[in-house]
Amino acid sequence: MMTDYKFLEPYTFEKKGITVKNRVVIPPMTEEMSFSNGEVTADELRYYQIHSGGAGLFITATSNVNDLGKGFEGELSVASDKFIPGLTKLASAMHQNGTKAILQIFSAGRMSSTAILRGQQPVSASAVKATRNNSETPRELSEAEIEQTIKDFGQATRRAIEAGFDGVEIHGANTYLIQQFFSPHSNCRTDKWGGSVEKRMAFPLAVIDEVQDAIDKYADRPFLMGYRSSPEEIETPGIRFDDTLKLIDVLKTKSIDYLHVSMGSVWRKSLNDKTVETPLNVTIKQHLGDLPLIVVGDIQTPKDAEKVLDEGIDFAAIGRESLREPHWVQKVMAGDEKEIRYTISPADREELGLMGTFWDFLMGSFHDGLQLSSEPHTVNDRQKFNNTLDHIFGGGK
Repeated sequence: MMTDYKFLEPYTFEKKGITVKNRVVIPPMTEEMSFSNGEVTADELRYYQIHSGGAGLFITATSNVNDLGKGFEGELSVASDKFIPGLTKLASAMHQNGTKAILQIFSAGRMSSTAILRGQQPVSASAVKATRNNSETPRELSEAEIEQTIKDFGQATRRAIEAGFDGVEIHGANTYLIQQFFSPHSNCRTDKWGGSVEKRMAFPLAVIDEVQDAIDKYADRPFLMGYRSSPEEIETPGIRFDDTLKLIDVLKTKSIDYLHVSMGSVWRKSLNDKTVETPLNVTIKQHLGDLPLIVVGDIQTPKDAEKVLDEGIDFAAIGRESLREPHWVQKVMAGDEKEIRYTISPADREELGLMGTFWDFLMGSFHDGLQLSSEPHTVNDRQKFNNTLDHIFGGGK
């Protein structure tokens, strides 16, 4: 059994001198297990403890940086210092066997509702309704509110540092607020925050600068900053791949330590231009050069992960597969690949820490992609689900 996979090799983030033990990442996955106010729960801590220890990097489910940034019930929050004790426990739970813990930070923007925001109207770059069902027309953020939101990202970074995380990942993907500012669909502003593609970059770049300022000011140790991006939108007008490449060319001049691309399939091509023959992630890596790239999307087997490294991409993220098999890395290292689970039994959900609202969420939104052992599933089912994810990441949920 082959155990000399490239994805098992360590990697050093040169800018910060931080070494991770392997190239496997557990990406952020919505688990809806926090308390209604955003505090960490015991069930949440147990889930992270069970699933940590193998991957080099473990990225939390997304956490809102302010009250208007909340996008769903059971969402983690980093909007106040009162959350630091719980976040400290969370970072500790993730630090199993040398795994590095990353806190993902975001604002949902218009991808929320008045009910979730307890009577407050959702906000966005402009008062443009999302294309998903049951969406609400958001309120356009004032310039003062934009500046405050940027500061909130900086304060969230300070709290992550104090809580003991090894870095933060800025969530600029999956149609949330940062992507809303970059998108010509949701950003119709005519001030310095909107207009040309360069002006639509202003908000994400300002967030990056604010986060770096917080790292410079508060970090007493090397601390990573990642950025997550969705390369396309399906709306018209919407983000096209050429827009994303322009953003990436600027991102690589900034202080980020890695780019994380969010897609349903790691080898996906363009949603909008069927003449594109090269997988988007391959082109993105060519543009990034030496800046590390994390990719995700239906990576299940060691062969799948190794193919990612063979293409010169730096990290392979295993999402749904990590839910089914928390010892994926350990079994590969032990030469015990035949024992890796690629299906999940509902009877094992307590053992796997997939309890309560998390299990309900998985059964509601990810049922078709989870591969239950009690139900028939095929490669075509996987492909259909990956296509669904691509449309979620490229448009409204």
